[in-house]
Amino acid sequence: MFFVQMSGIPGSGKSTLSREIAQRTGAVVVDCDVVKSSLMLSLQGTGMNGKEIGKVSYSMNWALIDFHLSQGKSVIFDSPCLYQEMIEKGTKLAETHRAAYKYVECYLEDLDEINRRLKSRERKVSQVGKVKSEEVFTPALHHSKKPSEIDWYCVDTSLPVDAYIEEVMSYIGNDHKAFSSSYSE
Repeated sequence: MFFVQMSGIPGSGKSTLSREIAQRTGAVVVDCDVVKSSLMLSLQGTGMNGKEIGKVSYSMNWALIDFHLSQGKSVIFDSPCLYQEMIEKGTKLAETHRAAYKYVECYLEDLDEINRRLKSRERKVSQVGKVKSEEVFTPALHHSKKPSEIDWYCVDTSLPVDAYIEEVMSYIGNDHKAFSSSYSE
């Protein structure tokens, strides 16, 4: 059993990779945008702001992850990893449920490609439709939090998923030596 914590900016390929891993392993995908979008639609007109809804949605995501892991299911958390607290919660839940903790960052350093992907995908209410500028893009690209004590894997998602899925699967299966810094921050 494993818990994969995805990371990367919107449009970097987290959902595509999450679905491919799930298809190959039977793991459950907990997609933060599904929960947050549902809450945003349900709570329209209640006065709750986006930050409050985001906080509630993450609480629900962690409860879902905990539940599925407690049932012996492998879980993939499809979400950017922007806060150290996410690493701490993820590693603690994996440890509690005796699941292998894996961290996979989807990395794509091409603003035009990111925006093409964001524009062409079926967008949920909570998802951004475009990265407005290089000034916003560059800091966001390097803002993901990473585990410091655990090996993690960074994949160049400018390539088609078929070009890297076997290496990701090997990392998840612990057959591949993970690394701690393929891209500098």
